[in-house]
Amino acid sequence: MPTFDLLVPPGSGGEHTAREIAQQPSVWRTVAAQSRADEATRRFLELLVADASRRIVLTGAGTSAFGGRMVAPLLARALGRPVEAIATTDIVARPRELMARDDKILLVSFARSGNSPESVAAAELVEAVTTDCRHLVVTCAEDGQLARRHAGRSDSRVVLMPAETNDQGFAMTSSITSMMLAVLGAFAPSFVEDGSIDQLARSTEEVLSRRPAEAQNLMARRFDRIVYLGSGILRAMAEEAALKILELTGGQTLSYHDTPLGFRHGPKSLLDDRTLVVVLVSSDPYARLYDLDILAEMRDQLGDDRVVAFSPEPLPRVTCPVWEIAAGSSQAAGDWPLVLPYLAAAQLIALQASLAAGRTPDNPFPSGEVNRVVQGVTIHPLGDGTH
Repeated sequence: MPTFDLLVPPGSGGEHTAREIAQQPSVWRTVAAQSRADEATRRFLELLVADASRRIVLTGAGTSAFGGRMVAPLLARALGRPVEAIATTDIVARPRELMARDDKILLVSFARSGNSPESVAAAELVEAVTTDCRHLVVTCAEDGQLARRHAGRSDSRVVLMPAETNDQGFAMTSSITSMMLAVLGAFAPSFVEDGSIDQLARSTEEVLSRRPAEAQNLMARRFDRIVYLGSGILRAMAEEAALKILELTGGQTLSYHDTPLGFRHGPKSLLDDRTLVVVLVSSDPYARLYDLDILAEMRDQLGDDRVVAFSPEPLPRVTCPVWEIAAGSSQAAGDWPLVLPYLAAAQLIALQASLAAGRTPDNPFPSGEVNRVVQGVTIHPLGDGTH
């Protein structure tokens, strides 16, 4: 496994987070091999997926919800049928609005620990409000509540990630990217073929090797706000990138995400002279036109020193910093080959933003205002639905 210096000083309280970011390419290769060998999960899913009347719902909370949003369009395209991403937090609050009694559901749960109150409750509530619910639980913790409750059940399948993906740091990094690959591999093995995974891993290794100093220098300027803009699957990635900034800086740096076109419709009001905008440039030629338009507009408004582009190719006429991040080729359509390398670059930025703000990335909330596993949630009884 290659080693990467992510420029985290010893004793800074960021050692776990740095290690978990750096281990991703190696872990992905392990997850892919595990997925390719997992015939039992493929057999479990085969008949469920063949039933066109069964809804496939990807669920999780926070980063785990964003993971579902990042992979749902890929699965829909690969399976030739709708795939939904609905957060556990939405299911718990509004189960009867989101699920009908006669719905048949395949609930795919992303869960780092499987101990968050909503993770457990969402699975139980979907069972309560529908007559036919099957479960695929993808988790990093064998001893978590979700894994223990579904292990051995004929209507459930539990897929465990390598132990090292159960991040010890506060923020989800290797856990979510590994679970995303495991879900893709379970439904569509072409996503975890040797060549595809090796390309993703090598692209990300290049990011981890080349970009830490750039991330450190950028975040040393202590922006008050950071905005990520991307379209399609890159919007879901932007959502996760923005969350990482909030989490690892303990809320000291505010963040926002949107699409290049949507940002002009009001949200652009948040721009000031302490804002950084990161544009996630698509590999799709048509979508890229809009990315380049917003990039030019942001440069005109903010200046080249407060705009960064992540791009799969050189942008010769762009004078702001361009982090060229090679995607390689893939059987997956669209921008999927960019998602994980771009996400690793965003993780580097969040890590350095945390250190620049004087936080400890492994635990940005030492007083416990926000916890690694959500606490303080009361799960109320569902009742009979009459009130």
